[in-house]
Amino acid sequence: MTRVLLLGLDPETVDFSDPALPPGMTVEKVRAGVAVAVKQFTDRGWESDVCYILPDETAGPAVERRLLSTNYDCVVIGGGVRLPPRHLALFEVVIHAIRTAAPSAAIAFNTRPDDSADAAARGLALQFTHGASGAARPEAGALEGAR
Repeated sequence: MTRVLLLGLDPETVDFSDPALPPGMTVEKVRAGVAVAVKQFTDRGWESDVCYILPDETAGPAVERRLLSTNYDCVVIGGGVRLPPRHLALFEVVIHAIRTAAPSAAIAFNTRPDDSADAAARGLALQFTHGASGAARPEAGALEGAR
């Protein structure tokens, strides 16, 4: 069964006044969007976990620990990690941790929490059709739930 990790900043640590983030977001909206995402993952027949990280030196090790605890097919990285320019170093640490601890996992990016299942489907489709080598595989149409 496909397993997805939704990875984002702990909503309590996000500066929602940052213009790089979608306007109108709040802690409550993020949590509600994550709940929608988890339901959408389930509706597609996927297992999922949510991992909140802090925007500090603990982020990389936390991501690695989580990824080493379970085999994930895709990691969806939330906008709070990747959008604000001041989080560029954090984003790089997260990408490195994913590549180190789960090198075969697809990496996907949402635009808001409630579109995480669509992001995962895109990432899984790319991973499945191109794999780590970049060469297309003939069985690409067989990906369950990605459409």
